[in-house]
Amino acid sequence: MNNPADSPASPGRAPLPSRRPEWAGRNYVLLTAATIVTNLGAHGALIATTWAVFESGGSAGDVGLVAMARFLPLVLFLLIGGAVADRIPRHRVMVAANALNCVSQALFAVLVISGEARIWQMMVLTALCGTGQAFFNPAAEGMLMASVSGEQASRAFAVYRMAMHGAGIGGAALGGALVAFVGPGWVLAVDALAFAVAGGLRAFLDVDGVPDRAPGGGLFADLREGWQEFVSRPWLWSIVAQFSVVVALIGAVEAVFGPLVARDQLGGARPWGIALAAYGVGTVAGAVLMTRWKPRRLLFVGTLCVFPIALPSAALAVPLDAAGLTGMMFVSGVAIEVFGVSWMTAMHQEIPEDKLSRVSAYDWFGSTALLPLSTALAGPAESAFGRSEALWGAAALMVVVTALVLLVPDVRNLTRRPSAKEAAGAPPGPSTEPEPTRTPQGA
Repeated sequence: MNNPADSPASPGRAPLPSRRPEWAGRNYVLLTAATIVTNLGAHGALIATTWAVFESGGSAGDVGLVAMARFLPLVLFLLIGGAVADRIPRHRVMVAANALNCVSQALFAVLVISGEARIWQMMVLTALCGTGQAFFNPAAEGMLMASVSGEQASRAFAVYRMAMHGAGIGGAALGGALVAFVGPGWVLAVDALAFAVAGGLRAFLDVDGVPDRAPGGGLFADLREGWQEFVSRPWLWSIVAQFSVVVALIGAVEAVFGPLVARDQLGGARPWGIALAAYGVGTVAGAVLMTRWKPRRLLFVGTLCVFPIALPSAALAVPLDAAGLTGMMFVSGVAIEVFGVSWMTAMHQEIPEDKLSRVSAYDWFGSTALLPLSTALAGPAESAFGRSEALWGAAALMVVVTALVLLVPDVRNLTRRPSAKEAAGAPPGPSTEPEPTRTPQGA
């Protein structure tokens, strides 16, 4: 992508030094700024939505219905969103999705502020928001990966994720305070404004450097081509299958078991809130670590860091005291961020640019498809086996599926390719690491 700092200096003038790294081009800066804005608003809106349901007279079951209404369209439309984002300019998809989210959240805010919100109306509006996210997520991931060079990709992704998580922590804290001070409706209005501002920033993305898309054979042909790209890489589909289980179990633990253990054995909601905040701080710390660390065997190191994600489930199963749980959540946050940056770097390195959004959509779909089932089964699992036993089972299952992924040769052997500068100074000769099997397009 074009970086204004890279433009030639005027005749007779020395070039001005850039105030940002060479990998932080114009598109990258715009994408990061827009993500900070939306995360500040969205994390507060999640809290506001729950309190809006309660203030309208809804029950805990109604909170679940509203959450489900947001989640189902996200799963149903992800694959279509990925195909659309690889067919038309991604920034247009992102801006349109932000516009839909802005309108739906603004209407939600008006209903809540007026005191006229009904559960069915909240479900419809959150479903529209989920639909917008289904189209936005693959387009955003494809756009981000296309906006950085391979040489500094991992550092760029780490800084981006650090900004994203930091904004999420701040947004949750600010949103919780504002809900108590001014009410949930006004927090939802702030979220609508955040989507409007972020959409405006994304409208200025420069796509001149993105290669033109070749004409496709239609939506289903695009989906089929993305599927072939997905299944042709064992490292890709095996890790997505692993995370379909891991994410589902994390969802059940965080949405159901964690709050229950905090209520019954740790003294209430406050310890659980502190533990969640520690997880967020851990993700920021992990992102800071990954700005410096470039593991050569990307997926091997990343997968090893999935094992600590089972620690919070084990801590709740004991249960550890609030300080112990907080420590486990922090370690889990650091570990998942090491995996996240390694995963994005591998995707950026191996997947052709014109198929990034479709492959990303299959990744998102596979990773989230079991979430509704896991949260629905959490209660029956507690009744059938007991809370502690269910939590130990979740921790053990995370460990087992992660260990199985390490049996895949491509996961163990996929290596970071040397940058252009490193390659220029390296002696000729074959790599000492075996190269994983790849299709010609991904080479």
